[in-house]
Parts: sequence; C-alpha cells; structure tokens
Amino acid sequence: MNPLNEEYSEEKNKNLLRLSLDGDKKAMDDLIRLHQPFIFNLAWKMTFDANDAMDLTQETLLKVITKLSQFKFNSNFRTWLYRIVVNEFLQSKRRKGEELFSDFTAQGERLDSIPNTNLTQEEETELEELIKELRYRCLSGMLMCLNREQRLIYIIGETFSINHNIGADIFNISKQNFRIKLHRARKDLYNFMKDKCGLVDQNNPCRCSKKAKTMHQKGYLTHDKKVFNIGYKRKVGDYVSKNVEDMATAIDLKHANLFRDLPAKDDFDTETVIAEILNDNEIMKYFDFRL
Repeated sequence: MNPLNEEYSEEKNKNLLRLSLDGDKKAMDDLIRLHQPFIFNLAWKMTFDANDAMDLTQETLLKVITKLSQFKFNSNFRTWLYRIVVNEFLQSKRRKGEELFSDFTAQGERLDSIPNTNLTQEEETELEELIKELRYRCLSGMLMCLNREQRLIYIIGETFSINHNIGADIFNISKQNFRIKLHRARKDLYNFMKDKCGLVDQNNPCRCSKKAKTMHQKGYLTHDKKVFNIGYKRKVGDYVSKNVEDMATAIDLKHANLFRDLPAKDDFDTETVIAEILNDNEIMKYFDFRL
C-alpha cells in the first residue's frame, strides 16, 4: 500500500481528516492505517532496526495527530503530513544503528574482517535464506553510513522513487536542491559499492554467500536471529510510485534496485501503534470522538 500513489487521492485523505476532526474515531483509525505502513518502512530503512522503527513511527504519529487540526485544507495533505514525518525523523534521538554503522570506511573494514569461505552448491542451497538475510543487513548498513538527511533523501527519492517535486516539497527545498542532494547520496553509496560489493561488480571480492557461511559458523547468523528476511512478502519496490518522471535517472543504476528489494512490512498488529494512540486520553482530548 503506497499512500503516495494516485489511487489514494487527496480527497480521500481530506475526507478522513474532516471526519476525524469532527469526532469520527473510525475515520481516525482509517487515516492512521493508510499512512502507517509507509511511515514505518521509511523509519525501518532509516534506523536499521524494526523495534526502533516502531518506536519512531509511534512517536511520529503521536506528533502528527496533535497537529492535525493545524492543517489548512487549501494545501496538499500528504505533502504536509510527510513533511512533519521527515522533520521528526531528522530531529529524533540517535538510534543504535547509527552508532553501529557510522561511516563507509568503518563499514568497509567490518566487511573485510569477515573471512570469505567457499561453499559447495549444497551449502549455498542450504544457506539460501541466511545469505538473503546477510545481504539485507549489509545493504541496510550501507544506508546507515549516510548522514540523516542524505539517508532520508536517498530512501525517499531513490529507493521509493517518489516524484522529485513531491520530495522537494516534503523537505521544503527546491527541486534542483533535492536533485543535488540525492545525487550526492547516490554517488557516496555507489562509490562504496562499486569498489566493495560483489552484487554490483563481480570482480569485487566481497560475496554475501561466502561471508554468510563464516558468520553462520561463528553463530552470528542463524535462522532464529533473522531481523530482515523474516517472511514479509512485500518489498520496498512495491511502494515505487507509478509513472514517476524521474525513474529514468535511476533505471540503469543496479544498486538502486538492490535497495528496492529490501523487505517491507504492511501487516500491523491492531494492538500496537493505532490502538495505543486511540486509547491515549492525553492525545484524544484534542478530538471530540463519538462513541
């Protein structure tokens, strides 16, 4: 579910918001459910950790809800909403993923420190799911090596392929400035990957399968410790907007498609973020909900 696609029209968002402000609790639930998957998956790619992403999503949605009454119906709701989301993400406390993956130099040294171990065909088949897990961890770690603004701009503009006009509006900068910042983030990632990653250049020594075997042997990579490859059917690529004018600028960059293959989550427990928000009296005092 991509709330930036045209099928989720501005009118639908605004109707749900009008009903919410008028006290319709179900409309508020629907509005949150519409945007929670996108916000969570953006947070997940931003933080590296699903638990940190859920915390950040909840903190952000709480802030959004307290500001809903400030929305002026003569502007674009989705742009307004995601501008708040981005600002909250940029200002939030540092998460453990940002401490673990600080820069590309340290990431390269970390990868180099893991010995390559050759696999038989049988071993490669047996470790297939763990190899995917390691690939997801490594790609997500690379994203963490970008600074926060670069990371968000890359995730929004490249991984999710959101229209650059919308991206510029979300970050409250010019389209040209958005393109420049995206280009720099793309270049930093690509320069690292073309010199290190075997997925981009087969001449590079770093191979997910060979690293996975070593990490599995040492007990760092096991089926009960997976954090990315855990059965989600959706991929980030499912969120890529249709008919994006800027898609051609990235279509020949192999690394962009690797990041779009990262897992995405869209099934949420009803007793998590939404229930907690709607049952929070301090938040709900802003609304006169009908029973």
